Amino acid sequence: MRANQIGSWKNSNIGFQRDFIRYFESLATLALYSRQERRTLIRREANYQGADSEIGAPAELRAEIVVIGSGPGGAITACLLAEAGRDVLLIEEGEHLPLSSCTPFSTEEMLQKYRNGGQTVALGKNKIAYVEGCCVGGGSEINSGLYHRTPPEILEHWRKEFQVEALAEKDLLPHFESCERDVSVSMLPHAAPPASLKLHDGATKLGWKSLEVPRWYRYEDAVPKSAIGNSDKSRAGRQSSIGSRQSMTETFIPRFLNAGGRLLSSTRANRIRQNGDGWLIESAHKSSGVIRIVADSLFLCAGAVHTPALLRRSGITHNIGNSLQVHTTAKIVARFSDDVNSADMGVPVHQVKEFSPRLSFGCSISSPAYVALGLLDHPEAARETSRTWQRTAAYYTMITSEGRGNIRTLPSFRDPLVRYSLTETDRRNLSDGLRKLGQILFTSGATELYPSLTRGSVLRDDSCLSKIPDVLPDGLANLMTIHLFSSCPMGEDKSKCATDSFGRIHGFKNLFVNDASLLCTAPGVNPQGSIMAIARRNVLKFLNK
Repeated sequence: MRANQIGSWKNSNIGFQRDFIRYFESLATLALYSRQERRTLIRREANYQGADSEIGAPAELRAEIVVIGSGPGGAITACLLAEAGRDVLLIEEGEHLPLSSCTPFSTEEMLQKYRNGGQTVALGKNKIAYVEGCCVGGGSEINSGLYHRTPPEILEHWRKEFQVEALAEKDLLPHFESCERDVSVSMLPHAAPPASLKLHDGATKLGWKSLEVPRWYRYEDAVPKSAIGNSDKSRAGRQSSIGSRQSMTETFIPRFLNAGGRLLSSTRANRIRQNGDGWLIESAHKSSGVIRIVADSLFLCAGAVHTPALLRRSGITHNIGNSLQVHTTAKIVARFSDDVNSADMGVPVHQVKEFSPRLSFGCSISSPAYVALGLLDHPEAARETSRTWQRTAAYYTMITSEGRGNIRTLPSFRDPLVRYSLTETDRRNLSDGLRKLGQILFTSGATELYPSLTRGSVLRDDSCLSKIPDVLPDGLANLMTIHLFSSCPMGEDKSKCATDSFGRIHGFKNLFVNDASLLCTAPGVNPQGSIMAIARRNVLKFLNK
């Protein structure tokens, strides 16, 4: 009887019932596949470095410049300011942990380094799960490290539509090049994983543009970014080498500390207030309690959700948190007749850009746990994961959404309410993306496809792709994103922009935003390269360099 009730809720027409069952299925799946991860963690715990390089947490602190948030925007901001000789305090809500504290893309990493253990969602007719880093280094500590420059046509759109100054491709080129050197953006020095090559081969056979995306990884035999476009065959004979992710805790955070910067982790900024020409930050340390921090200048780099949330809690609301955009993704789990997956596969690196920026395709993390999660809509296939995962991989279609979201704070609630609305065009593009992704995968030899659609059918050949509806029905697609931006857009058009062209909030002195919130619209590519280059540009403007 209990199984029947669970089944009826899982297939209910009431969204809450479906979501409730899916939530606990996800937790059970992660628990099932986390036992091996825990054994790995025990071996790694001896490598914890902790926060030995940090300052203490007194009741009051003073700094010339305070930076809130230590992700890609905040880390580069704090580093360059400290290296210019400024007195800088960097505060971060999450803990200070080394990359070696847990296995990448594991359940333990979600608990250690994700906000709310990865259990965050944008509400709406079509709920979109999203993840944020909550640790020193932010999202750079948990993402795949794939790197793109902002497409020139996107920069031109921002420049014209939002009246952003000094944002032509030539203006950002030195900032891209500097950031790429600093985080060792490079190509794989060996052949890509088989699951990644399946995507590439299928697209190539269809005549669609597919490319290997560089990553900010350091390899002893790295191929420089200038080698983009070289075929995988030129590297196929090389042996696999283990690289190290060049996250913020490996690059800009150590530089910041070496330059005399002060770092305080496990500290949440609750509210900011004007203090003469400067700012007072009302904060709380995890162990020490309330801290008052006084600064002459303040940079907010807490991400596209928590930067606007902090501003709105502080009564600063004009064009703040009203224009959130995301890259919405839907997934297909593909099964092949040959092995495409392995325990050390790592991150797939190919993306199909034939229909970009409207649609992009890629291969996701495909550990057994992630494969099983991708099969929750297909329970019989999910039960076979332990036997079939080596022949299985997860893939995604990503759209550049025309929908918008907003961020609002609620009394007595720690986290903000995030809402997002997909348009009919968005839902049509997601359907088109799933069909085209299916076409790529069948062309590359997939035998079964399992789309992430509630009540979705198993697809066994090209003729089955017509079962995917022309427009995804509201509430039946299981969507997610890892790219959030545009909640405090920059530009001189004060009717739509929260900040000026260089991140200073309109109408305020010495108050800046310098993270993903500034991006005017969805860039259509992984945004970290854009965030870092624009942050560097803005800091140098602040320093009059």
